[in-house]
Amino acid sequence: MNENNPTVTEADLHAFADGLLPPEKQAELKVWLTENPEDAAAVAAWQAQNDEIRAMFSPYAVSKDGDADLISRSGSTSTVQAFPARPSRRLMMLAASLALFVAGAAAGHFGPDLFAQPELQMTAIEALPQQAHSAFVVYASDVRHPVEVGADQEAHLATWLGKRMNIAGLKVPSLQKLGFQLVGGRLLPINGTPGALFMYENASGQRLTVLLGRNRGNTTTSFRFASNDAVETFYWIDGHLGYAVTGEISRDMLRQVADECYKQFSS
Repeated sequence: MNENNPTVTEADLHAFADGLLPPEKQAELKVWLTENPEDAAAVAAWQAQNDEIRAMFSPYAVSKDGDADLISRSGSTSTVQAFPARPSRRLMMLAASLALFVAGAAAGHFGPDLFAQPELQMTAIEALPQQAHSAFVVYASDVRHPVEVGADQEAHLATWLGKRMNIAGLKVPSLQKLGFQLVGGRLLPINGTPGALFMYENASGQRLTVLLGRNRGNTTTSFRFASNDAVETFYWIDGHLGYAVTGEISRDMLRQVADECYKQFSS
């Protein structure tokens, strides 16, 4: 990018797309992008995705008097978890895109169209399908970098995520019998703790995601559906873990995928 740093990293490109670089670095990146059309196209796609996410959540960007005080107040007793010190690149993009929504969430308030009781903080089972849907929207549409670790490193992926989640012998579900091949996976913060996201794709290019997160409530639920436009989520909580399968596929196929995942995770 300059004499001391002649290259631009992927993190630099994401920061540029999200408007997180200092002005002088922003200017340097603009010059780089004029000379590197492939990177410029990727940045443009990420910025367009930012706009789509803002539009998706704008109906829920409800602010109230005193929200700023609740966010900045030291020693707050709020149970809402702060963002981790080193979030993943794509979650940084999501956080930047949803700044108004996050401000409301930090105070425990959500728009009346999102939940029936806007004053009630989300429980783990309520939060799970929302987080699964957001992760699917952000990552499943990414062409170049949908996952952090590819399917060619499946054993490493399982070991890495298992250690981060403190799960001995974590399995990456095989969905080949249902026509879906593993694309790979990534680490995600779920309810303030490390979580896992596995991505799959079929022969026609349809993708689905399988999300795992810690469940502090330690309860068990039956399978449940959640819908958001064309995106369907099939989710459940089993002991200390919550699971969610998400995709733009039929509910029948989603149920089959969830059933297969349940069998493999439980075995």
